[in-house]
Amino acid sequence: MKSFSYIIFLTMLMHIAFIHAQDQGSGRVQAQDKAPDWENPEIFAVNTEKTRATAIPYADEQTAIADEYERSPYYQSLNGTWKFHWVPKVDEVPVGFFNENYDDSAWGKMPVPGNWEFNGYGIPMYVNIGFGFPKNPPHIDRNDSPVGAYRQTFTIPETWNGRRVFLHFEGGTNFMVVFVNGKQVGINKNAKSPAEFDITPYIRPGKNLLACQVHKFSDGSYLEDQDMWRLGGINRSVYLYSTDDTRIQDFFAHPDLDDSYRHGQFSIEVELKNYTDQIQNRKLEISILDKNGKNVFQQTKDATIGASLSEEISLSGRVPNPDKWTAETPNLYTLLLTLKDERGNLIEATSSKIGFRRVEIKDGQLLVNGQKIFLKGVNLHEFNTNKGQVVDKEIMMRNLQLMKELNINAVRTSHYPQQPLWYKLCDEYGIYLVDETNLESHGLGYGPDNVSNFPEWHGQHMDRVTRLVERDKNHPSVIIWSLGNEASNGKAFFDMYDWAKQRDPSRPVQYEQAGRNRNTDIICPMYPSWESMKRDAAQDLGRPYIMCEYAHAMGNSMGNFPEYWELMRSSKNMQGGFIWEWYNHGYPAHDEQGRFYWAYGGDLKGYNKQNDGNFCMDGLVTPDQNYMPHTHIVKKVYQNILFEAKDLNKGLITVINDFKFTNLTNDGFGYKWVLLKNGEKVAEGDFAVEVPVNSGKDVQLKLPSIQPEKGTEYFLHLFAYDKKGNEFIKPGFEVAKEEFAFEANNYFVSGEHTGTLNVSRKDENVTVTSGNKEYVFSVRDGRSLTSAKVNGKNIFKELPRLNFWRAPVDNDFGSGEQYNLRLWDAASHNVIYSYRDMKENNNGVSFMYRAKLRGIEAFVDITYTVNNDGSFTTDLHYQAQSNELPEMMRFGMLMVLPEEYNQFRWYGRGPWENYIDRNTDTFMGIWEGLVKNQAYTYYRPQETGNKTDVRWLTLQNEAGKGIRVDGPQPLSVSATNYRPEDLDPGMTKKQQHWSDVLPRKETVLCVDLFQRGVAGLNSWGAKPLNEYRFSDKEYRYSYTISLDNL
Repeated sequence: MKSFSYIIFLTMLMHIAFIHAQDQGSGRVQAQDKAPDWENPEIFAVNTEKTRATAIPYADEQTAIADEYERSPYYQSLNGTWKFHWVPKVDEVPVGFFNENYDDSAWGKMPVPGNWEFNGYGIPMYVNIGFGFPKNPPHIDRNDSPVGAYRQTFTIPETWNGRRVFLHFEGGTNFMVVFVNGKQVGINKNAKSPAEFDITPYIRPGKNLLACQVHKFSDGSYLEDQDMWRLGGINRSVYLYSTDDTRIQDFFAHPDLDDSYRHGQFSIEVELKNYTDQIQNRKLEISILDKNGKNVFQQTKDATIGASLSEEISLSGRVPNPDKWTAETPNLYTLLLTLKDERGNLIEATSSKIGFRRVEIKDGQLLVNGQKIFLKGVNLHEFNTNKGQVVDKEIMMRNLQLMKELNINAVRTSHYPQQPLWYKLCDEYGIYLVDETNLESHGLGYGPDNVSNFPEWHGQHMDRVTRLVERDKNHPSVIIWSLGNEASNGKAFFDMYDWAKQRDPSRPVQYEQAGRNRNTDIICPMYPSWESMKRDAAQDLGRPYIMCEYAHAMGNSMGNFPEYWELMRSSKNMQGGFIWEWYNHGYPAHDEQGRFYWAYGGDLKGYNKQNDGNFCMDGLVTPDQNYMPHTHIVKKVYQNILFEAKDLNKGLITVINDFKFTNLTNDGFGYKWVLLKNGEKVAEGDFAVEVPVNSGKDVQLKLPSIQPEKGTEYFLHLFAYDKKGNEFIKPGFEVAKEEFAFEANNYFVSGEHTGTLNVSRKDENVTVTSGNKEYVFSVRDGRSLTSAKVNGKNIFKELPRLNFWRAPVDNDFGSGEQYNLRLWDAASHNVIYSYRDMKENNNGVSFMYRAKLRGIEAFVDITYTVNNDGSFTTDLHYQAQSNELPEMMRFGMLMVLPEEYNQFRWYGRGPWENYIDRNTDTFMGIWEGLVKNQAYTYYRPQETGNKTDVRWLTLQNEAGKGIRVDGPQPLSVSATNYRPEDLDPGMTKKQQHWSDVLPRKETVLCVDLFQRGVAGLNSWGAKPLNEYRFSDKEYRYSYTISLDNL
């Protein structure tokens, strides 16, 4: 045994005096006597207990093993309704509100946990970079400095008499002063980490008064500049617990593996604390229980604890061949700690779930239990679409369900420690965590003037990483510590790194701003350029490369996501990353007409507040936790079962097991194949295969004989299913899929058009008829096709016209395309037609025009051919006359049909919208749906509804009559109730929402050769990858419209 000297060591190491070294009475250090505590960076944790692992005492071992707080007689929740008074300025806080005789009868009420802004106080503010007030560290804006005063009573049970009593806040913005029975207990300045106070000297038997002064802003705001809604309040749980005068203060368990990764090597340090003025002799018993309650490890050690001192007890031993913990195999053991007196009487028991695993970096790769892993991750903010940042178990479990469905195995707790319950659930269900310090000073910049270099801010930096590590150190799900986010890389971060490595050598430490300096074990960039990624992928970097943020999922996005992973799989060091981000952070609202919309920055009366608009709408799932169109690509790319075509003609494929700890067994997974001919299923079957981890195995499918035919194509679809299911997915849930095209496919062939045409000319118009169909063409300059009728009725509300424009997606706005490419919008509406020629041939009658694009050095030669069967083909040949033209958004034609043609059917990729750089999650097939359901209701209106690789489409009314469009090459199409201009706000976003756009009573059909990719590297400058951009000087395509079924 040795004296527990952790705090002393830390103080000496950093040459600073913080937390307990401060004046516990005044809460101020000498140099800052005149500064208020909430504008003094050297005041941040007055009279708080040292942060410790999350645990409470129980009265017996069985309830300790269950670890349900409510079952402990030593626990009392203070969650509920508190008396509350809100003021907009710090100077208006009621004087003496914390006194017992203060009259709070006129006060309102506030739930705890709860955010003020969602309970009628203040305005919610979304800010990406900035603080919600003008920067002037350490000062805030006194004219906009909301403060909430809280009062709540609690009763000390008689059974707690003579015991220590502690008050625990799991979190609360941003600066808090705590009072008990009219006396100041302490101060906390960290919104997302726990603060615990020993209130034993302040309480009395029976009823007591707890009061809190909670500030939304303080100097601590400069270190909490995270990209999120800025909300005030005590938004995490508050509770009391009591202990004996000699207690288990803290413990750090190390359930490691030996070098063979087979056997467990267990050690633990336990801090025992004696609050009495007498030496105490105690017995500490450590047990490890498996899932069946069997004891696999047990040791007892005597301890002598000096008066008013702490003592560290160390134990260690071997656990033969334990079940290992990974995100795939979250095998947990119960660590039971029991403290007894000299006579063997139990004083208290507590427990924690632990997992035997080893995390290490070898040869520049991150390993778990000796295996190189991929982190298929996402960034997660705490969010509740109805309550702000108050997150309960139901929300967490839904997130876990969605993550498991999407094959996500890792979460970065952006950008702060989350609630303790989240870690317990990740331990239990298997999620790798990058646990991040509550520290971001983005708005102060990254230069030498950042506060991370200033001595007066150094202690607050150190405090934040200390609270992170000390609270979460026993969680197996936490495999990496993060020092923070976008807070420069000053001296404080080198000291934080050194401390974290000394305190916990078992985990890597990362920090994005460290780049490739010594104070990060992992190269963890955010949003690297594609060129830099390709360079890094080709090198041995000597460290793992795991992007802390990538694939910015804002609006209609997530383009080029498969390419990320193709590149990473080719690299030695690249091991995944964390998508930004999980949620779209929108709150439900209604406009003046009662129409629903999702509110974002600048809404909810916050337009005149600092805000960053819809930049918070950048997630994979909806605010109410459901899929979006681009959610599906994540499941596809992150899947853990891969397929390769070895010889499709012989039905030979390879199944690859990308799991690292899960064998593909026949009782665990099932497989199915489906063969499609021209989009229709012609055969299907099941197959079985067993594949060890990191291996592949060939499978011979029993496919029918496939004979190459003109006008025919075949696709093979493969699916993998989870047979057993689990807490989140049902048996039979699809976990992986792939599609393969056959080399012999020969779908696009010219067909014959039989029939008879009648051609007549009157003045400057030529009329072509075929049965009940009639087309009129102009043979003078300025016009082209002027009408298309069936039985004398116009089929189109608006005839096909050239279209080069789409409503900009958020990534387009980010790269300035609303300006840079706007000339293509004008070109779509400013076309000068000149008649070229008319020709009759064996297939029909053709009319040639040249369409000059006004203001652009380019033209399109358009040939309309009325075929003998009455269909008409449009051939478009774009030719640029300048090398300086910008890339096109799209190249195609737009036409408008009456609203009755609302039944949409297509042979192409589906069923949900897809784009050229985001379509591998959609498969070829014949799909159908109503036109009104084809546009996704993005939170800010933008391009939506596209389908790629389309061979044909039909638009019909309820009677089954309508039009058909065929292409001799793949088409990109959409059919919605919106024109591009409806979804295009112009040069600025104008705070628009989907509720601002009313669907037209018409069907808008776009038939394109291509549409630009939606991109996905970032949303502030990155364009789509080059292969998904279009700036050639020449393009050509055609399509045919048939009206036979009208």
